[in-house]
Formats: sequence, structure tokens, C-alpha cells
Amino acid sequence: MNSLVAKFFDAVDPVYPMIHRETFENDYIQFWSVSHQERTTADGSLVALIFVMLAMGTQFVDLPSPEEKEQTAEFYISASHQALRMFSYLGRPSMRSIQTMVLITYFLMNDNHASDAWAFAGILQRQAYALGLNRDPSIVKLDAPPLEMQQRRKVWQAVFMQDTFLSVIIKLPPTCTHTDVRIEDLTEDENAPSEYGATDTSFIRSMWSLASIVQGTICTPRSLDRAICQNPAERARLVVHFQKIYRSLPLPFRTFNETALCDLARRSRRLARQTLFLTSNYYHCLMLIYADEHESMPCDARATMEAAHEAISSYFLFHTIFDGEAGVWFHFQHRAFSEAVST
Repeated sequence: MNSLVAKFFDAVDPVYPMIHRETFENDYIQFWSVSHQERTTADGSLVALIFVMLAMGTQFVDLPSPEEKEQTAEFYISASHQALRMFSYLGRPSMRSIQTMVLITYFLMNDNHASDAWAFAGILQRQAYALGLNRDPSIVKLDAPPLEMQQRRKVWQAVFMQDTFLSVIIKLPPTCTHTDVRIEDLTEDENAPSEYGATDTSFIRSMWSLASIVQGTICTPRSLDRAICQNPAERARLVVHFQKIYRSLPLPFRTFNETALCDLARRSRRLARQTLFLTSNYYHCLMLIYADEHESMPCDARATMEAAHEAISSYFLFHTIFDGEAGVWFHFQHRAFSEAVST
């Protein structure tokens, strides 16, 4: 099991860094150090979190057969959901149960159950609201220690980002629309290493900035079958806004060419994963803006193809560098298919 948890932190945690690793590892060691009898009374939300991490870790490892891999992963995810039910998660939202639900949603997507993921994510988003994660912790949790405030912001960002980019894929309305959590309040972890000018916090801020503009300008109109832009001038202004956000990203996240990324992967595989995920999302959204067309505005075919080319290149580069991991991520594959059709 330790190898599956390690795989989770290697392949999944870089692009969804919402779990405080030191705290989790202490809880994980404590859980397995006690007797079997004592484990039966353990916190159900911790058990659920452990099992979903094992399930996602299984999706990224090689097993003797695809059938064994699928059965093992689904056994773990079933155990995770059962632990949530024993925890009575619907009436007792907690940070761990929210983290677990975020990961279960991604598991369902990777397992080609996008409709199930969308339905489950709806429960997740209401649970996040019920726990008050959408509220600024410096207002509603005045007595909370800094680490708890930081974790609340990170987990809300994970829920918000998942909701936004899942909405992009399936063209249904975003739900995480009411919040006063501020991106600038997400502070750097003093103990977190800075890798070539970037940290997990800077990655979270970057994805948060992108998701914030995508939610209102792309998700909402597409969910209502409306045009993203009303005329070419409005489209040009929106493109400039997106480009401004991209130029504001830390340098490693704007280093997108094969040679530079392969070199980056040799130095920091975590940072390379983050760069490719961010790049894929950015150019996919740019492609959607250029491809938008209606009676008053034609599609910008050349710009659409150029953005699609950059986006799909990130998929194949991810596939090359990380030995097929891109084939596990449903939304990465879905975007790549959409981009291939556009070109």
C-alpha cells in the first residue's frame, strides 16, 4: 500500500495539491501502527481518504492485466465510498471528506464515468458550501491557526477548479460561483521548497486566476448555448485578457517547448506536470474563444488551429515524458480529442 500512496503523491498530488502531506503521513503512520481493533474505531473520513488515494495510485501503476488493475482500483474506490457512508458524510462535512470527494470525482472521470462524476460533484459542491469553504477564513474562522486557514483556501480552490474545468468539458453550468475567498490571501508555505522560481502555491494561484476568468466568460455562456463573444472586438479584448493572465504566470509555467520541458522534467517532474496541465487548460480555453462563431462573428480558423495545436502538443508531450500518464486523465484526453477535431 505504501507504494500506491507514494504513486499518488508522485502523479496526482502535483496537479491537485490540496493535501498537507506531513499531516497526512503522520495520520497514516498512526493508523497502521495501532491494533486491528483500534483501527475499527478510526475516523471514517481518514479511512475514506486513504482508500481513494490507493484507488488513484492504482490507476497510475502497471499491473499484470488491465482487468486486475480495474478491479483493484474499483475495490479501493468502493471501500472509500463505504467509509464515507459509515462516517455519515452527508450530514458531517469535513476537510477530509471534501478532499476525498474531490478525488472520487476525478477517479470517476478517469474511469470513464463522467455523468456519475458530474452528479457526485454536485453533492461535493454543496458540502463545500455547508462547510463554509467558500468564505474567507480570515472572516469566518478568526481563531483558526494559519495552517488551517491555508488548507481551507487550498481545498476550496480544488473544488472550484474541478467544477470550472469539468463544466468546460460537459457544457453544463458551474456551481462554485459564490465566494469571498481571495487568491492573494493564499500565502507561501515557509517549509515548501521553491523549484526554479515556482512553488505549489504559485501553481494554485495560476490555476485559480485562469479558472476565475474561464468560469464567467466560457462556462456560463456555453452552458446556456450562448455565444462567448458578441463581435470580433469583444473577442479580441477577451483574448488580450487571457494573454495578460498567461504572461503574469511564473516563468516555469510559461516555458512551453519540447526541449525546455524535457529539461524541466529531468530537474523537477512535479513542476513539469504542473506546467503541462496549466498549458493544456489555457490553450484549450483560447481555442474555444477563437472557434466561437455565430451570425455576427465568424470563427477565426487560423487562430483556432494554432491554439489547438499548442493544446494538443501538451497532451502528447505529457504522454511522452510521463510514460502514458496522460492516457489516465480523462479531461486531458477529452480536451485532446476536442482539439484534434478542431484542427
